[in-house]
Amino acid sequence: MRADNETIPEAPAESMAEGAAAEPGLLSGSSHAWRALKHRNFRLFFGGQSISLIGTWMTRIATSWLVYRLTGSALLLGTVSFAGQIPTFLVAPFAGVWVDRLDRRQVLLWTQALSMVQSLALAGLTLSHHITIHWLLGLSVMQGIINAFDMPGRQAFMVQMVEDRRDLSNAIAINSSMVNMARLVGPSLAGMLIAVTSEGWCFLIDGISYIAVIASLLMMRLNIAAVPRKATSTLTELKAGWTYVSTFLPIRTILLLFAAVSLMGMPFVVLMPIFAAQVLHGGPHTLGFLMGAMGVGALISALALAARKSVLGLVRMIPIAAAVFGVGLIGFGLSRWLPLSLLMVLIAGMGMMQGMAGSNTIIQTIVPEDKRGRVMSYYTIAFVGMAPFGSLLAGSVAHAIGAPLTVAMNGGVVLLGAAWFWTKMPAVRREMRPIYRELGIIPAAPEPQQ
Repeated sequence: MRADNETIPEAPAESMAEGAAAEPGLLSGSSHAWRALKHRNFRLFFGGQSISLIGTWMTRIATSWLVYRLTGSALLLGTVSFAGQIPTFLVAPFAGVWVDRLDRRQVLLWTQALSMVQSLALAGLTLSHHITIHWLLGLSVMQGIINAFDMPGRQAFMVQMVEDRRDLSNAIAINSSMVNMARLVGPSLAGMLIAVTSEGWCFLIDGISYIAVIASLLMMRLNIAAVPRKATSTLTELKAGWTYVSTFLPIRTILLLFAAVSLMGMPFVVLMPIFAAQVLHGGPHTLGFLMGAMGVGALISALALAARKSVLGLVRMIPIAAAVFGVGLIGFGLSRWLPLSLLMVLIAGMGMMQGMAGSNTIIQTIVPEDKRGRVMSYYTIAFVGMAPFGSLLAGSVAHAIGAPLTVAMNGGVVLLGAAWFWTKMPAVRREMRPIYRELGIIPAAPEPQQ
């Protein structure tokens, strides 16, 4: 199942009952929670991304508010989100093939540079008062194409920044913490900035912030062993990646659940401006509070994952996290009181992040290195590529029956998905057990007595 025999004592095992124990001698307390930062390349990545992601979240909030300000339409909110995400669904499988073939750092340098151009274009058009819904749609499509290469490239590059593979799961958790710290800070800054100036300044700050991540990538010192690959066509490698993902039960089951979660659960973020303005009778600052609360919940989950000395039980965590996410969505959809809405969004953020980070850790651990880019491209499709259909569906349904009922109904569907995954766990564990034994994560089966 894997191309190498590296032992990863802290990769996820399927249950406590399997008898695996945490590796002795590991750091304890807070230093253990941040152990991946001992790797220079990952520290550089952490520093650059921490700055850039704040700008990214400012742009997301500013874009949603700008669309709603220009149109006042739930349907167009969903349409712009669809335009920004559908390229990822269409292009990501091909991008995954190229991520497996190319220098991943060079891929990320190109995607970050192009993202900078896109944000600065948005800033120029908005600050000069030339922005229209058509420009927003076009630039959203551009960013979607960039993301189709950036997301699988970023995920596949993670393993190259962390020299000690035992620290990979911690690096994923820290990366999630970083994303959600930005989710907490960025929307709050965007809400305040939009309230006193305009959305264009958010786009400008985002464009400038890409300098930090580009500089961090250029400063890295990488020592990457070449992975031998056959000289096959793009379509042949694309088919091989699809065959692996579709026939390997653990990855297939995880991706199916989170494709459903992305389709039905994630689009509630697209409807946030409606909740802020119509349901809770607020403004851009209210939208910033809601997004910030979701970031707090996600950050709590990410920090809890980083602090774990053992990553046992992540498979079981996935359906539990999806159920928590579903409950949070139902509560948020039914709430008409800002404090309760903030609590429900916080709960939804906790469940969303626990599921995303846990599944990412499992997939990154068990995937063969020569298929990592392609597998992470399908991970990108499950988490991002399904969202455009969900955004369009949510916008259409919210236009017909209202945003609150739409979000509550979607939360119910997420709960059903969690129940389905729970029924699949025994088979998933059986498939993963031989891989964990091969990697030394759980003890090898005893030899039969003669």
